[in-house]
Amino acid sequence: MTHTKEIGWNFDNSYVRLPELFYKKTEPTPVESPELVILNESLAKSLGLDVEKLQSEEGVEVMAGNEVPEGTETIAQAYGGHQFGNFTMLGDGRAVLLGEQVTSSGERFDIQLKGSGRTPFSRGGDGRATLGPMLREYIISEAMHGLGIPTNRSLSVVTTGESVRRETELPGAILTRVAASHLRIGTFEYTANWGTVEDLRRLADYALERHFPDIEDNEDRYLALYQEVVKRQAALLAKWQLVGFIHGVMNTDNMTISGETIDYGPCAFMDEYDPATVFSSIDVQGRYAYRNQPPIGQWNLARFAETLLPLLHDQQDHAVELAQETLTGFEDLYHRHWLEGMRNKLGLQTAEDQDEPLIEDLLGIMEKHRADFTNTFRALTLEKPEDTAMSGSTEFTNWYEQWQARLDRQKESKASAYQLMKQSNPSVIPRNHRVEEALEAAVEKGDYSVLEQLTDVLSNPYAYSPEQEKYTKLPEPTNRPYRTFCGT
Repeated sequence: MTHTKEIGWNFDNSYVRLPELFYKKTEPTPVESPELVILNESLAKSLGLDVEKLQSEEGVEVMAGNEVPEGTETIAQAYGGHQFGNFTMLGDGRAVLLGEQVTSSGERFDIQLKGSGRTPFSRGGDGRATLGPMLREYIISEAMHGLGIPTNRSLSVVTTGESVRRETELPGAILTRVAASHLRIGTFEYTANWGTVEDLRRLADYALERHFPDIEDNEDRYLALYQEVVKRQAALLAKWQLVGFIHGVMNTDNMTISGETIDYGPCAFMDEYDPATVFSSIDVQGRYAYRNQPPIGQWNLARFAETLLPLLHDQQDHAVELAQETLTGFEDLYHRHWLEGMRNKLGLQTAEDQDEPLIEDLLGIMEKHRADFTNTFRALTLEKPEDTAMSGSTEFTNWYEQWQARLDRQKESKASAYQLMKQSNPSVIPRNHRVEEALEAAVEKGDYSVLEQLTDVLSNPYAYSPEQEKYTKLPEPTNRPYRTFCGT
């Protein structure tokens, strides 16, 4: 262990106080010649870390897994998960949890090294990660944070000085991931399958203490836990849909109890509006297409409910009833969040019965004209309907008149409506061609300036600044659909 207190590390290891069923003690595998290529300075400061010292040789050694700070108990977490509908045993196959950084305000964040070598859960893999996917996670997770969507975040990416064999030799890298926790629906599935009811109770109590201390003392605290997770997932899924984010791999091991977005493998943002959009190369059936995300979220929450049944009530039938009642409420919760978000995107500050048909009509016209999702709402926000792909069509002209009449019926001024739209419609998103351009410059040429400019622009997507203008441009037309890969 290295003395790294002066960097600001302040570790606790509450997860290790759970039974050993939940993890395996694992140390990161040292790497040859680590080099820091990107550091999230604002996140570092918020964690109480000294940015300058973090960039020192000693700081980089920690982020590369060559040294571990005082107070850590390094582990790989155990979990299972339904992957494309099929349940399997999983666990951290290429990630090591250093522990929990406790800030001066008492907040607790998991610090995890991703790509830090083999673990007992590697299942034949090498436990390593390559530079492109780690930089991709850095870009997208920080963009999500900028959009105001709950997410794990990225502190740094370090190159290892070693090659990783995939289809070709690729440069190795390690990402330092920061999360409210890494508790997943799959953690509960694992416990329900391979642990005892007492293990399950310990895990649920831990989740309550860590994420829902307000309901810890509830008489029906396990039902309250389920209700809170359902609420958070409904809100999260609505936020994804409202910005055209497609996760790509909504397996139960990638759905957190905290309600944060996690795992940025085959994810991407939609350009032209098409509810059937799929980006993941392995999702050949379209299970995780854009339009399927809310129902898949509910399906995942059903799997979570199944794990909690022994804690909800002694009589299974009654436990099922309690869970079913909460799960049925997901659709309404999600719909309310989505409708409120869509009203905001159109500057509607009051509610009318015809709002939903007005919204659905717009989406239908967008789909028909292959209109860009983000830029359509951006053009409406800037009062430039002529900039949309639908401009000139009779149906859009009619819709626009109806929308303007709807805005006129509000007591609030048009100016306040457009201000609300500005706060609700991002000017920029991490467009796929821009992300690829940044990754290519970094991986192929060692030029990180493209990536740094991109992440800077994405850090405040609602700014509508002149610097963002060029990042709103669409890619050149192509016959090939954009595809992403899981990066393992």
